[in-house]
Amino acid sequence: MTDLRKGYLFGLGAYLLWGFMPIYIKQLHEAGSVEILAHRVVWSVVLIALLLLAMRRGRQLKALVKQPRKVAAIAFAAALLAVNWWMYIYGVNSDRVVETALGYFINPLVTVVLGVTVLRERLRPAQWVAVGIGAAAVAVLTIDYGRLPYIALTLAVSFGGYGLVKKRLKLAAAEGLLVESGVLAIPCLAYLIWLTSTPNSTFGDEPHTTILLVLAGAVTAIPLLFFAGAANRLPLTALGILQYLTPIMQLSLGVFLYHEPMPPARLAGFALVWIALIVFTADGFRQARRTARAAKAKTTKQDALATT
Repeated sequence: MTDLRKGYLFGLGAYLLWGFMPIYIKQLHEAGSVEILAHRVVWSVVLIALLLLAMRRGRQLKALVKQPRKVAAIAFAAALLAVNWWMYIYGVNSDRVVETALGYFINPLVTVVLGVTVLRERLRPAQWVAVGIGAAAVAVLTIDYGRLPYIALTLAVSFGGYGLVKKRLKLAAAEGLLVESGVLAIPCLAYLIWLTSTPNSTFGDEPHTTILLVLAGAVTAIPLLFFAGAANRLPLTALGILQYLTPIMQLSLGVFLYHEPMPPARLAGFALVWIALIVFTADGFRQARRTARAAKAKTTKQDALATT
């Protein structure tokens, strides 16, 4: 199996699992969002550490830890991931699954903006059109909500930044995730220890909640490992296209399973987002075909020169 095909399989696995995540988070509504976040981090570290121990990858991990610049970049990625996780949990358990879905719909557009502002990339005209339509969608949704859709915007910016850092680092999936989670584990563990001394801790109160909190490590780590495997093998544009699967699933859950409101103005805002994504995706495919034709023409020319 080629690396590209593996990348697509990893990407599909990650985005499908994330698509069903609201159902899991809803089962933990008795726990606070910070408590859920802390358990996700701590149990993820335990799971990934055991995985690396079984795979005997300690040498690679030691080599990674000895690179201060990479560790600093991983710490930054970990901070972005923590913000994303917390905001997502908060959004789901405050009955705003639809708004969390919006965040992941606009994430590809945020990724384009990050490319311009961080990597100094130049946008093609169609990409500017897509970003403009996306900005208009945010304006419409702001009017509908009566506020900025801050949950959606925070999710989009934090995960877009996380994807950008992961793409540039090109780390092995398990080692990178362990260091990311390890950066967050100490404060999270300290918080959980403190929480157990208060009446607010839900861990240990009910078997159902306790088991789900422990399993949060696997629920968190498995799609992230898949995502890291996909990010290391796929172009960023391919990741962006695959990502649409998650918000489509989450939007469907929010509207049809949890019966969250979708008034006409909000639907119009989402429609603008979808138009922007259609423009963005169509331009991406068109550019990919041009690049493939140019590469083929160059190869043909080189072959012709080689035979003369």
